[in-house]
Amino acid sequence: MFPLSLVVFPGENLRLHIFEPRYRQLVQECISEGLHFGIPPVVEQALMMTATEVELVTIDKRYPGGELDVTARGLSRVKVREFFREANGKLYPGADVEDIADFPLAMPDLREEVESLLQQLHDAVGIRKQYRNEENIPFSYRIGHHVGMNLRQEFELLGLPSESERLEFVRKHLLDILPVVMETERMKARAKLNGHYKNLLPPDY
Repeated sequence: MFPLSLVVFPGENLRLHIFEPRYRQLVQECISEGLHFGIPPVVEQALMMTATEVELVTIDKRYPGGELDVTARGLSRVKVREFFREANGKLYPGADVEDIADFPLAMPDLREEVESLLQQLHDAVGIRKQYRNEENIPFSYRIGHHVGMNLRQEFELLGLPSESERLEFVRKHLLDILPVVMETERMKARAKLNGHYKNLLPPDY
């Protein structure tokens, strides 16, 4: 196990710089034995009991001192039944885990509404972003880091059992933040006009 203060969604690519001896040992064993590892999020200094199973994709760089740059990919979710600060005879942590079933289907109308709301959010803040067209990865996971959630909310999203529940969670979140974001952007636009000469047509009285 490799606890980190972040959420890894299934299907997500993650670049890591490995420098601690315990995690260098973990990565080397994953390389030599073809193993996967788990990333349980640490949220507000507490270890969460839902983790993402991760596989190593590439070793991008090896440093003379033994450090590594790697790319990993999220596979699926697992439930941590028991966490061990040291795996048996290892430097790195371990855990007893079980797979979490996923229900990937969702109503098309719900996805379309979420896509529309997300586009409104990105238009409001001037973002242009294309999402990977990987239909085997739930849409909620592909957009999970791009809807303005904090770490706690991202973890809640990770833990929901079905795609319908995840999209509904994202929908409600976007409905909550869109008015705030749009008003903030309007205020920023007005602030930029302060101090400028204004060419305004007076009312016809």
